[in-house]
Amino acid sequence: MTFFNLFLLAVIQGVTEFLPVSSSGHLILLPALTSLEDQGLVIDVAVHVGTLFAVIFYFRRDVALGLSGVPDLLRWKIDNQGAWLALCLVIATIPVVIVGFILKITGAMEAMRSIAVIGWMMIIFGIILYIADRNGKSHKVTENWSLRDALILGLWQAVSLIPGTSRSGACITGARALGYARHDAARIAMLMSIPTIIASGTLIGIDVVGSMDTQAMRDGAIAAVFSFFAALAALVFMMKLLRTVSFTPYVIYRLGLGSVLLWVAYT
Repeated sequence: MTFFNLFLLAVIQGVTEFLPVSSSGHLILLPALTSLEDQGLVIDVAVHVGTLFAVIFYFRRDVALGLSGVPDLLRWKIDNQGAWLALCLVIATIPVVIVGFILKITGAMEAMRSIAVIGWMMIIFGIILYIADRNGKSHKVTENWSLRDALILGLWQAVSLIPGTSRSGACITGARALGYARHDAARIAMLMSIPTIIASGTLIGIDVVGSMDTQAMRDGAIAAVFSFFAALAALVFMMKLLRTVSFTPYVIYRLGLGSVLLWVAYT
């Protein structure tokens, strides 16, 4: 794969992974709408690794807090904030792991990778995000995260496996509907991405380990580095923007892109 292709894929993944606009949808669309070759699973894993390190770096204090609580959680001693955060993240990850595994072994995931599906999901979940953001209250913060909310957001995250839905968008929508402030809704969604990306990367990585050669490893390393910096820039931009702006700009983008994709799909 050419250097330009790797750069383009990495930037698209990095920028869209944490914005509520569907990174997987954009990665599927790139080869579908252009003459560029499909990036394959190796590059998919690599760009996700890059975004994983970006979110860990940006939320390093929250990550350190959650990791500090893992030993207590393993002893079922949930009497501190770190153990509680770790438990909520585990609960929130279970639904997407189960649903993702089912979709993978049944082949349903591949069946949904179409321009029409992405277009519809862009529009439908863009509207749902707008309604949740406009009508949702802002009386909860990240520290109010409960096991009930973690499970509900886990179910929202499982729905995001449909291409075009957006993992971060679905989690943010669910969090806003539950009453979390915009900044905290995004923060929870980003923290939820860490175990989810690790789980999905491991699942996909098992399929590509045996097929990797020196060239593939080089391409993957380059893509991972580019996606790290692109994702970090997108995170900094969005988290600062959300202190003063709603999610409406992202909704407008989803509606516009979704309409174009449906026009392409049906004409």
